[in-house]
Amino acid sequence: MPRILRSRDGKSQRKSTQKPAFDPQVFLDSASLARKVTEFRNKETIFSQGDICKDVLYIQKGGVRLSVVNEAGKEAVVAIFGPGDFFGEGCLAGQPIRLGTATAIAPTTALLIGKKEMIRALHEEHELSDRFIAYMLARNIRVEEDLIDQLFNSSEKRLARTLLLLARYGAPGDPRKSLPKVSQETLSEMVGTTRPRVNFFMNKFRKLGFIRYNRNGQIHIDNSLLSVVMHD
Repeated sequence: MPRILRSRDGKSQRKSTQKPAFDPQVFLDSASLARKVTEFRNKETIFSQGDICKDVLYIQKGGVRLSVVNEAGKEAVVAIFGPGDFFGEGCLAGQPIRLGTATAIAPTTALLIGKKEMIRALHEEHELSDRFIAYMLARNIRVEEDLIDQLFNSSEKRLARTLLLLARYGAPGDPRKSLPKVSQETLSEMVGTTRPRVNFFMNKFRKLGFIRYNRNGQIHIDNSLLSVVMHD
């Protein structure tokens, strides 16, 4: 409930008691965390399935694909992360090894925060800890939605949703309208379909005005692309 305050002239004023949305960058700055800035090339492996869990990572620029491979060698993409996202947080819950492989899908800049350093900050800054937990829960919900998308939706819908996620549609702050140049091969790996299918649907989206390419090869995303995801 908002608080009602009285000004000097007797008029009531409403003051919201709602906490501001969690801002990861503000969290990192205010917590005085020791961290290392690392840059990764497009398609460079950040960590591999089976590696020791020792860091939490925060993306400042670029994007990351998280995938898993089964014993038969079949790969599945389980999450896509972008600027403002944390990943690799399993180490905070005692996860000894990485359960998936994180790969840069564009030139990427990330902050690496040691497990002990992150735990120290979360223990000392209780309000920030509460917000971080809420943020991670929301992130996990998105991962579940990604899995449902892979299991039940057509490749056309999965491609449209992937493009919207890369454009940060629905995320706090202003979404990006243009994506860095992303190859159709990379998109096919994210979506879990073939490159010819991605090429077919990208041409379809372009003809319908959902996307367009600029001279630098960047993809401009129109919000109307959401209609593909929502269509039954």
